[in-house]
Amino acid sequence: MATVTMRNIIKIYGEFVAIKGVDIDVEDGSFVVLVGPSGCGKSTLLRMIAGLETISHGELRIDDKLVNDLPSRDRGIAMVFQSYALYPHMSVSDNLGFGLKISGVNAGEIDRRRDEAAAMLGLDPYMDRRPSQLSGGQRQRVAIGRAMVRDPEVFLFDEPLSNLDAKLRNQTRIEIKRLQRELKATVIFVTHDQVEAMTLADKIVVLQDGRVAQIGSPLDVFERPRNQFVAGFIGAPSMNLLDATVGSDANGPLIRAGGIDVAVPPDRFDLPPEGTPVVLGVRPEDIVPEGHGSRPTLGADFAAKVNFAEMLGNESLLFAHLGDTEIVARMQHPRAVDPDETLNFRIDGSRVHVFDKQTQDTVLR
Repeated sequence: MATVTMRNIIKIYGEFVAIKGVDIDVEDGSFVVLVGPSGCGKSTLLRMIAGLETISHGELRIDDKLVNDLPSRDRGIAMVFQSYALYPHMSVSDNLGFGLKISGVNAGEIDRRRDEAAAMLGLDPYMDRRPSQLSGGQRQRVAIGRAMVRDPEVFLFDEPLSNLDAKLRNQTRIEIKRLQRELKATVIFVTHDQVEAMTLADKIVVLQDGRVAQIGSPLDVFERPRNQFVAGFIGAPSMNLLDATVGSDANGPLIRAGGIDVAVPPDRFDLPPEGTPVVLGVRPEDIVPEGHGSRPTLGADFAAKVNFAEMLGNESLLFAHLGDTEIVARMQHPRAVDPDETLNFRIDGSRVHVFDKQTQDTVLR
């Protein structure tokens, strides 16, 4: 496999700057996910790696070889598209082998690679079928197999699961990760779905408006978001964000928000002076309904009327208000919650986040 190195990558369309100086290192054999909202530049960046878009400025290297002006076919990459892009008039077998055939690979080698890919992907029973005779998941596996037979240095995936239903997305996600590990492949995967990013990635690259907002392992990005954007984007449901001020009492620092004082660890943050406006971030799982989960030692209690309860089977999401801000809390071992029922909650002060009001950056140490 190969490494991919991007240095100050910029993409300009006329007067619009789509990619604004991106630096990313993709290690050999790693699974890197580019994630972010629609329009953040993730697919544009992937297409530049693939050679489908020109690079306005900066350097792109694959295995330390500068490839800015190298044709796509010579970069040692294979790309799996959102739309599958299969030839509708060809069988699965012919779809898998067509790219090799036009590249001049001999028939014996084509058969070997095709059979190996079909076996790994469970496509043997479908080799004589056309794409119209396949399910969405089967078509996606054919698209992946067509990339595999090329034996590329780098696999590129552009939102390959977005056309699948929820159950099939989960199954295909597991298959892709299994294949990556078996092949020891270098993968760059684009998605807007942060759940896909968290479950697939060795490294997540969060993009915002053409720039890198944060790079790190899934756990690091979740536990230590660099700013409010990352905090609000990574996590489902997203982090609750409340206007707050810094305070203190005899026991230590406090964050005052929504009419309550949340005690926080004295060594967790580099807090500004008392009275300074900040933003308090609390993940739904860190707002504990009374009787559901252990009661955090450090934090704050409050009572709130539940406006809406979303039952998910193994848990419920409870929507309420803290002060003027709607919040969501996660209830383990769910029960039916009556409309407008008032519940007691406790915020886990040891796990909250605090962000600078002006810069939106974290003040976490």
